[in-house]
Amino acid sequence: MKYTLAVLVENRPGVLTHISGLISRRAYNIESIAASYTEEADTTRITIDVEVDDEIQLEQVVNQLSKLIDVIKIINLTHIDSIHRDLALIKVKASPDTRSDIVDIVEIFRAKIVDVNRETMVIELTGEESKIDALCEVLMDYGIIEIARTGKIALSRGPIAAKNM
Repeated sequence: MKYTLAVLVENRPGVLTHISGLISRRAYNIESIAASYTEEADTTRITIDVEVDDEIQLEQVVNQLSKLIDVIKIINLTHIDSIHRDLALIKVKASPDTRSDIVDIVEIFRAKIVDVNRETMVIELTGEESKIDALCEVLMDYGIIEIARTGKIALSRGPIAAKNM
């Protein structure tokens, strides 16, 4: 099963490497990982989608992460009310004959066209992973040249930050 963890860590060089290394050394697959600064300058938030077989393995991952010196807090966002988003940039072939069809598709998905030239268009889409996957599937008919995705980021809903794991 896939679990989403928000890991708050001290903003220091090498922290992301320690986190990802610890998970991969235990042969668990990281499906998605995204890291960035937070509202506190000395804190980084790492959102990880990790694939494990059950809650026991998840608990092992969390316990191991908790032992790292730089880890401040771990929040399991899997079963709490939270917002999950990915960002994708998709470069697609766009001839004059297909351009209007692609524009229609972009509007249906509430995406944005961020670049156009004679042969290609770049589309930006923010949403859940399944929405981005669906747009990619439709755009395959036109010829996807390149895709860049951020990986999942997530926050709990409501005024208070999610409690520790």
